[in-house]
Amino acid sequence: MAARRRLQGSARAAKLFSMKIKLAEGLAVRKSKINGKGCFATATFRRGRKIAEYAGELIPDAEAERRAHNRRVLRICAINSNWSIDGSRWGNGTHYINHSCQPNCYMKILYNHILFYALRDIHPGDEITLDYVMTLHSDKKRCACGAENCRGTINKAGQS
Repeated sequence: MAARRRLQGSARAAKLFSMKIKLAEGLAVRKSKINGKGCFATATFRRGRKIAEYAGELIPDAEAERRAHNRRVLRICAINSNWSIDGSRWGNGTHYINHSCQPNCYMKILYNHILFYALRDIHPGDEITLDYVMTLHSDKKRCACGAENCRGTINKAGQS
């Protein structure tokens, strides 16, 4: 009986281990002052240099909308008006990039790939942040970035 429990425990541990994400090179995930966990640089990213590609499950936008209504934390990024990527499934750590009204990276979509580039030099230990501009969150979702120019909400809707 004890041997069986050890075997089940080993199988469970193996399953949990296989579920761990493989981080993009130069990135680490740890506690963030902005919100929950964040994505941090472990290497220097010079201004204009690609940081990483967003990874996850490719889903139709209808499924993205459905998932958005069932989750408090969203890790979904739109590619176009038809497709999105859910980084909470098979992500590479980029799904922990938090919003900031004063970001240090920007997102570019090229040939249906979502890429992050450094807006300015990013050094090891810096949290990588992005201005989300528009998300599946309510326009009332409060921002906690702490930037001097914080607009107060994650979405830029209604701003001029």
